[in-house]
Amino acid sequence: MKSICVFLGANPGNDPKYAQAARNMGRELARRGLTTVYGGSRTGLMGILAQSALDAGGKVIGVIPESLYKIEIAHTELTELHVADSMHERKALMAELSDGFIAMPGGIGTMDEIFEIFTWAQLGFHSKPCGLLNVDGYYNKLLSFLDSVVEEGFLKDIHREKLITAESPDLLIEAFADYEPPTGSKWVEKIEIGKSKTQ
Repeated sequence: MKSICVFLGANPGNDPKYAQAARNMGRELARRGLTTVYGGSRTGLMGILAQSALDAGGKVIGVIPESLYKIEIAHTELTELHVADSMHERKALMAELSDGFIAMPGGIGTMDEIFEIFTWAQLGFHSKPCGLLNVDGYYNKLLSFLDSVVEEGFLKDIHREKLITAESPDLLIEAFADYEPPTGSKWVEKIEIGKSKTQ
């Protein structure tokens, strides 16, 4: 594992603990020699993450869509900054550049990013780890909701269990290092079902 993508808020949130968590994540990624891939903004938790990783001697790659280049105030002092034509291109490039994906506290955009990449894992489009940094229980309600999705039959246990959660950057990254993707994905199951119907 050489690089980890971090999805997180372009706002700092109302509690200083979120900013501290972003600092800790940036420093931990740099300490481990991992490249940080993120959304390219200088603002909010995104900016704190990037600057903390840079200050700790780490490499940081930002990917920002042209439409948000000025609105979110792109961080222009990164190791690399890619300006994408669209949000779709942004997410695809971030996925290509990364060996794992972490969602920290953030809003709807953060939810969109982690759920899309987690869906890709469920469908077998990639075998990279996905996880949540559950800062002071920020994601507890979301995790409970996912458990209810399993109970209602819309998500398999094997996929739910592969969304890794931890309360500190070091524990989450260590769990990523030990990650083993599911042996049978939803995508593979669909292909097998299709074959059985045509035989």
